[in-house]
Amino acid sequence: IINSESLRSEVNHYLNVDPAKLKLINEAVDHSLFASGDADLARSQVASHGVTKPFVLFVSSLWAYKNCDGLLRAWALARNELPGRQLAIVGSGRDEKYLAELNALVADLGIGDDVVFVGGVSLEETVNFYRAADVFVYPSLNETFGLPILEAMACGCPVVTSNVSAMPETAGGAAVLADPRAPESIARAIVEAAQPSHRDQLLDRGFARASQFSWAATGSQTLDVYREVAANRRNRRR
Repeated sequence: IINSESLRSEVNHYLNVDPAKLKLINEAVDHSLFASGDADLARSQVASHGVTKPFVLFVSSLWAYKNCDGLLRAWALARNELPGRQLAIVGSGRDEKYLAELNALVADLGIGDDVVFVGGVSLEETVNFYRAADVFVYPSLNETFGLPILEAMACGCPVVTSNVSAMPETAGGAAVLADPRAPESIARAIVEAAQPSHRDQLLDRGFARASQFSWAATGSQTLDVYREVAANRRNRRR
C-alpha cells in the first residue's frame, strides 16, 4: 500500500517491485478533530505558549529533512513585510544536534525576538495553532504524503508548502508552492499567502481539498486490499 503517486515513482525508481502490486490509498483527516473553529478562542489558548501576536506556523518534529532551517532563513527575509508577527515552531526536537543548530541559526539571523520554539503539543492543542495562525508553512524536502497540509486546510488555515515530492499532489492546487531549497521562494510564498485577497481564496480551496479525504474511505480501501490478498492466497492453495 502506497499513499501517493510520488511514492509510487520512488518505489518504481529504486526498488525491484512488480508495479501491479502497488495499491494507492491516500491518508486522510480526522474531521471530528481538525475543523474550523473560534479563531479568537484559539489565539487565547496558544498565548500560554508564548505566541501572543499574529503568527506564521510550522508544525513538525524537528528532523533536518523537514527543513525548519530553510524556513528560518525565509522568515528572516519575509518578516519585514509581515510586521508585528511571530513565527511559531510547533514540534518536538527529536534530533538534539539539529535543534541546537536551529537555535544557533536564529541567533545568527537576529530573529530571536519573533521566533517561538513551542515544543511538542497534543493534537488538540495543535488544532488551536492551526485555527489561530495566519499561514501554515510546510517546507519539507521530501514527504510521501504530508498530512499536516490537509490538517491545516481543514482547520481554516492557508497553506504554503514545497513544490517537490508528494506535497503538490496532496495540496491539490489549494496551497501556495515554493522551492524548499530557496529561502527567497519560501519567503515570497509566505507573504503571498498572508495577503487578504489570496488568503480568502486559499481558505475556500483548502476546505474543499481537505473534505476529499476521510479515514472511513481510507479504511474501506485498505480492507479491500486485505480481502484481495486473502482471496489470492486461497486461490494459490487450491
